[in-house]
Amino acid sequence: MARIAGIELVDNWRVDYALTRIKGIGWSLSKSILASLKIDPSKKLTGLSPEELAKISTKLDEYSIEGELARGVKGNISRLQTIGSYRGGRHLKNLPARGQRTRTNARTKRGKRKTVGAFKKEVLTQMKDVRGEEEKK
Repeated sequence: MARIAGIELVDNWRVDYALTRIKGIGWSLSKSILASLKIDPSKKLTGLSPEELAKISTKLDEYSIEGELARGVKGNISRLQTIGSYRGGRHLKNLPARGQRTRTNARTKRGKRKTVGAFKKEVLTQMKDVRGEEEKK
């Protein structure tokens, strides 16, 4: 297994695909990195020499990837929250920040549905009975 930028990559993957497994690197960036280093994108990771792996890892140092990228995103969100912007408030309330509707959908951001105010008669009568017994005491 090849280790690039702190990520274990499977040896039988193609180089262009393997780079996309690193957070912050997509297909277009992967292909441009390989083109600038003059490495064949169809090569497997096992076919790369240690020099080529070193070239790739030094080239990746130019980009913000993995933990550095996540820290940057968190920093941007916390900045929006501290200045009190609308988007920052939406992040605080865990709601969509880019104008999406919330009357329906938005389940990914808001989580599982929580039923409010729909009690069955039996549950309500049990609650009344318990309250009545407490008042008698």
